[in-house]
Amino acid sequence: MIRSEQILNTVGMIEKEHLDVRAVTLGINLLDCRGGDVSRTCRRIADKIRRYAGALAPTCEAVSEKYGIPVVNKRIAITPAAYVGAGFNRDGFIQIARTLDAVADEVGVDFIGGFSTNVESGMSPVDRELIAAIPEALSTTQKVCGSVNVGSTRHGINMDAVSLLGQTIKALAEQSADQDGFAAARFVVFTNQPGDNPFMAGAIHGLGQHEVVVNVGVSGPGVVARALERRLAQAGSKLPGLHDLAEEIKQTAFRVTRCGELIGRRVAEAMGVPFGVVDLSLAPTPNVGDSVGEILRILGVDAIGAPGSTAIVALLNDAVKKGGSFASQSVGGLSGAFIPVCEDQELANAARTGSLTLEKLEAMTSVCSVGLDMIAIPGSVDAETIAALIADEMVIGMVNGKTTAARLIPVPGKEAGELVSFGGLFGESVIMPVHNAGQSARFIRFGGKIPAPIHSLRN
Repeated sequence: MIRSEQILNTVGMIEKEHLDVRAVTLGINLLDCRGGDVSRTCRRIADKIRRYAGALAPTCEAVSEKYGIPVVNKRIAITPAAYVGAGFNRDGFIQIARTLDAVADEVGVDFIGGFSTNVESGMSPVDRELIAAIPEALSTTQKVCGSVNVGSTRHGINMDAVSLLGQTIKALAEQSADQDGFAAARFVVFTNQPGDNPFMAGAIHGLGQHEVVVNVGVSGPGVVARALERRLAQAGSKLPGLHDLAEEIKQTAFRVTRCGELIGRRVAEAMGVPFGVVDLSLAPTPNVGDSVGEILRILGVDAIGAPGSTAIVALLNDAVKKGGSFASQSVGGLSGAFIPVCEDQELANAARTGSLTLEKLEAMTSVCSVGLDMIAIPGSVDAETIAALIADEMVIGMVNGKTTAARLIPVPGKEAGELVSFGGLFGESVIMPVHNAGQSARFIRFGGKIPAPIHSLRN
């Protein structure tokens, strides 16, 4: 049982350090919505989402007001659409996406995730139809988010799918060129995708979960940064060791996790549905003082991307996970450190000055919680190079037994060094150069699979 007095000492964290509940995400199983045709299926989808999610936004607001903790986003995650729409063609999936968009707007949520499929071992005709629908589905909607899981440690990487998704991302960006390719920001490619992640664009309601469940994402990079500053100030001239600073991060993560779980359980209780997980991920925002990049500076690198940056991210990620797991038995999702360039002012500034490169970001993703996240690249980069960037990121997750993802935005008509702004939590950044673009086509054309690593043979 979580007692409200356990979070009274977080008041300053909320008012001064950007602590918030970043997302309350309601997962809904839509498998029983499959009807005899697309129209009937869409009606059932809309009816079920209305029934379960109609009270989500007002409940979140009421709980937020009661405890004084901001709930930034209210979201829905659904059973991957490829399962719900099995047998439909591209046009049918586009109709499903538009239904999801309309009902998400009706119930007052910010995003709805799950226009998704899993092709880690191979692609069925249904998977191909859904992937073919993604460019139009996401570019003609406002709130729908999509994802494709192309690999896992158990099954390897489906390179046929990776190749196809390079083309899909190009088409997504081109069909939303009037928004600088923004539709691509609502699509992500995964390896080892979790089924309980409350963060977009990769949230799905995975198989094997409750019919309906509340998952919560808490974010506190500003809280961690201020805690580290206080610890260093108290130490004076005698610098603490990195193990001491890791302990400070762990204790801060503990408090933040307890805070998030309290909100999640209260929302679930008020809605009469089970509580799932709290995902403690240091997901930054473009706000000053709410940056993972700032933590890297505090921990000793004068330029983000300098040698030592990867080691710091590893320390940070590990300490966050340890603090969260000690705070709750319900920690899930990703729970670690995100490094989304556009959404983090310090990371975006480092990209602008050139101290943070795409290659260094890739190295850092080997120890963070996601991957190449919210990276704006030149619109001229070819589909094969995009696919190769995805492949590099996917194998990091496969070999290391962790989740990795790629959310790449080729900005039509713009080149490296130009500024792109997506607004709100999506932020802004310069477009990062992609070195050796156009040199990976022969690799991508092989297709097939990258086999799973030997340590996948665990049985």
